[in-house]
Amino acid sequence: MRILILSDLHSNGTALDAVLEAAKDQWDSSVCLGDVVGYGPDPNYVTARLRELGTKTIRGNHDKAVTGLMATEDFNPVAKAAVDWTRSELKAEHMAWLSALPKGPLETDEVVLVHGALQDEDEYVFTPEQALDGLLDSSAPVTFFGHTHHQGGFSYRDSQLEVLQIRPRAAESYAALRVEPARRYLLNPGSIGQPRDGDPRAAFAIADLEHNAVQFWRAPYDIPAVQKRMRSAHLPEPLIQRLVVGR
Repeated sequence: MRILILSDLHSNGTALDAVLEAAKDQWDSSVCLGDVVGYGPDPNYVTARLRELGTKTIRGNHDKAVTGLMATEDFNPVAKAAVDWTRSELKAEHMAWLSALPKGPLETDEVVLVHGALQDEDEYVFTPEQALDGLLDSSAPVTFFGHTHHQGGFSYRDSQLEVLQIRPRAAESYAALRVEPARRYLLNPGSIGQPRDGDPRAAFAIADLEHNAVQFWRAPYDIPAVQKRMRSAHLPEPLIQRLVVGR
């Protein structure tokens, strides 16, 4: 079973299309770690595509904010402006689908899906200290998380916690991780719609645990086309500019 791992699409339909093209014929099922919407110009398109694909999806904080399941007082003004715009654009059927997304952790296909931390879906996991509880407490050896928009992750074995800096180089499409049976893993596929790890290419992963492998992918896409749609929608300029630098 090869699993396509998607996360943090953030209403970027062009990036999602590039990911699906890059991953064509290389996966059997797909999952999404949340933040389907927010920031970008294509909330209806990306939601419809996930529904068409039958992607098993958990909610992210932006999905909750757009659907009114969480307050936006803690959102910065730029993020809140995108939430408000997205609410005004989403079709009722897509709003209902997003509202019904389950909370992580969700166990499926022998992996666990979370948006942020295992214990708190809205908490960011950047450091080994933040990762440790998830590594120890997850119900599966391999857990996938999103929220940070940083590709990579952590592993744990025999009281040793390792930071995994696994991202393809600029000239590469993917970098592979060999999954060791005795280790536990907390892995982030990166963000499709708004990467923040310095590589503007859309990020995703393909897990083939039957063969003990996870591939971390990057796919280039037409960033200017997305920026043009964002400006037409009058979305905040900082969101438009950061797509180019991946920050």
